[in-house]
Amino acid sequence: MDHAEIDKLLKTPMEMRFCRQVNLSDKVALFNKQADQHQKGQAANPFSAAEGSALTKPTLDKNDPNYGRPVAGSKTDIRGKRAHTHISKEVLQLCQIIYENGEPLEELTEDGRNKIVISFGELFQIYTSISNKVVGVLLRARKHKFVDFEGETLFQRRDDDVPVILCKSLPEIGAIFQAQMDQIQNS
Repeated sequence: MDHAEIDKLLKTPMEMRFCRQVNLSDKVALFNKQADQHQKGQAANPFSAAEGSALTKPTLDKNDPNYGRPVAGSKTDIRGKRAHTHISKEVLQLCQIIYENGEPLEELTEDGRNKIVISFGELFQIYTSISNKVVGVLLRARKHKFVDFEGETLFQRRDDDVPVILCKSLPEIGAIFQAQMDQIQNS
């Protein structure tokens, strides 16, 4: 586009810039295409209330490996993978903070390194400057057996003296997360 064409385009009213000549039959065809796509989507949705002889509802099987999972490649699937990656980075960051600020124990990890301990109060003070989700990330890390602490959950002030133990070394945790990331990217 040269300079004259751009000036001409800018001088035309906004509503005319995007207006194009479309036949009524093209609009009807587009509408019918959208309606057909919607009907096919409802036919595949076991929770849809759509009825008809042409619609056969799929049956759900709890033994199916994809049961309870979003359709591969869907926006929900992509959001879930992105969230998993984000949470994994937060857990890794928490473990790194425990490693850097904690003190070594005589007890060893699986790969022969010392376990690290830090009090919950100290960890809370350090980590809250980074994120306000300390307890949630700690619970996630405990679920993966990266950390351990007494009790079901920890509360600020009440549990400040509870020791939080890093049960695996940072390289080991990094390798576990890298394997998970590779699995997510390949699925």
